[in-house]
Amino acid sequence: METVHTENISIRTHSLSNLWRTAERGGYPAALWRLPRASEKQLIIDLSSEDRRLKADLEELPAGFAISPFLNPEGEQTRFLRADLYFSFDAEETLIAEEITSSADFWRIQAFEDDADDDSDDFPEYHLTPIPLDANAGSEREKFEQAVRQAVTEMKLGAFQKVVLSRRKWVELPARFDHVAAFHRLCETYPNAFISLVSLPESGCVWLGATPEVLVSQDQQGIFRTMSLAGTQSATDAQQQPVSLEHARWSDKEIEEHALVSRYIIECFKKIRLREYQESGPKTVKAGNLLHLRTDFQVDTQAVNFPQLGTVMLDLLHPTSAVCGTPKSSALRFIEHYENYDRSYYSGFLGPINIHNESHLFVNLRTMQMEGDQAVLYAGAGITENSIPEQEWHETEMKCQTLLAALAL
Repeated sequence: METVHTENISIRTHSLSNLWRTAERGGYPAALWRLPRASEKQLIIDLSSEDRRLKADLEELPAGFAISPFLNPEGEQTRFLRADLYFSFDAEETLIAEEITSSADFWRIQAFEDDADDDSDDFPEYHLTPIPLDANAGSEREKFEQAVRQAVTEMKLGAFQKVVLSRRKWVELPARFDHVAAFHRLCETYPNAFISLVSLPESGCVWLGATPEVLVSQDQQGIFRTMSLAGTQSATDAQQQPVSLEHARWSDKEIEEHALVSRYIIECFKKIRLREYQESGPKTVKAGNLLHLRTDFQVDTQAVNFPQLGTVMLDLLHPTSAVCGTPKSSALRFIEHYENYDRSYYSGFLGPINIHNESHLFVNLRTMQMEGDQAVLYAGAGITENSIPEQEWHETEMKCQTLLAALAL
């Protein structure tokens, strides 16, 4: 066990699980994440216990972690967790870096467990149990499929071109559900996804997710990246055999759905008169148990002398047509009327800001909200004129399985 000395305070460093549990016991907001195709797991803890809501300005904010709701008026409702404490662990969960950027009041909590007593490396065996819907609330499937039918009708009348409808799935958590063990499972199962675990004590909930979709990313070299990710099919065929990326076949509906998202991104570039971007795709990619169509966009912000591009594009992109629809305003009105529930942080964005001079924000897909012994999973589907309600419902079920399969259901 190492000891770090700062401002005459002795700080003992512990395992990732111990640090997370100590933050939870102390009521401190915390975020744990692993970037796509990376082995490093990073943890920050905000010692202020403040429900900090602000605009996600990538050039002005200190190091931290942002999580934004789907509906974010004027962009000023982003929840920001300041990186007062930062820890980095390698693939074997050995501590490789730590930074203390604020007072160490957090460490006055004497509730640490000794590493020798920490058996959290063994993933607990648990199963999630679906919670029956309220009989008076009507069938979730019936409501979803009826909304799809209504959307198709309105699109044929010219109201909009695409709308993304979502639904929820309830599960019951076991008494000893381990948030960090679940995070590790997702990291193992989905190496190409952004895996995150975010504790928000002020709302009494923890968000766990595995998302494949970059919203805004800017690295140390000033390279800006975003992507369009739309069109979904199972990664296995009718015989449950894997579908090779080269042999995946896409319907006209899925191709058009993806094209609408790509055009939306290009329109955002046009609004700021940016022409110097690289476009690559579309190509078929695998994300867990699903295949998607993806097109990547890249800009060298130093070459175009546009260091604020990340923040500007974040304002323009969110919410993208991949989670809302086209045109955005018409699709949003339809969603607010027919979904009849608050998406909260689902289909918003989240990720680290200014950690080692890099920011990586992802669309919050494939996510579950945990509160006490219950959890809510969220999933959505892009609806076009060619959508079939039963197939769209099946797509949301497949997306829920992205998390459930990794959690040993």
